[in-house]
Amino acid sequence: MFDRNQKNRWIIKPALFVVALLPLAFLIYRGLVNDLGANPIETINRYTGDWVLRFLLITLAVTPLRRLTGWNGLLRYRRMLGLFAFFYACVHFLSWAWLDQYFVLADILQDVAKRPYITVGFASFLMLIPLALTSTNAMIRRLGAKRWQQLHRLVYLIGIGGVVHFLWLVKSDIREPLVYGVVLALLLGFRLWDRRRRTPGAIPSGAVR
Repeated sequence: MFDRNQKNRWIIKPALFVVALLPLAFLIYRGLVNDLGANPIETINRYTGDWVLRFLLITLAVTPLRRLTGWNGLLRYRRMLGLFAFFYACVHFLSWAWLDQYFVLADILQDVAKRPYITVGFASFLMLIPLALTSTNAMIRRLGAKRWQQLHRLVYLIGIGGVVHFLWLVKSDIREPLVYGVVLALLLGFRLWDRRRRTPGAIPSGAVR
């Protein structure tokens, strides 16, 4: 029989890894059977961008779920979920840089400078890079827990940037980015409420100021 640590290492994490790769596998399958629609490039860009936001929101949901359920074991999977958000961000960026811009640096820089939704998306992608690079235990020790936490709070700004990127991209039918925005607002709102609740001397929510 496996103990808890062995079960996490040999069963749960590998299963989560496989599940997190399923969206990419499905996209590849759709490409192989010519099921990417009339505009395959747009389909790939939108699909991969959706999964960046989904993994960001799933990662941000770990702390609220842990607080509400008391299941501290969820923290074991937050790093992997965050790295998959970065992985899909890389795929999303490469699909645009390759299929849309053919890796022509001048065209890439011009697009970043001229189109606000690309500017915001590119800035959010750049902010994800240091978070991915400092996700190891060794980097936590090197930076120190406080500095590491301060750096990784960039994920809140990245989430906002991702939603704004999507909102400015669609222009007309904004229902889907609004759904992402509402979920993000709830997750960030929970953090503000929870921090206030845990702060010594905080004024109770029902008290008169």
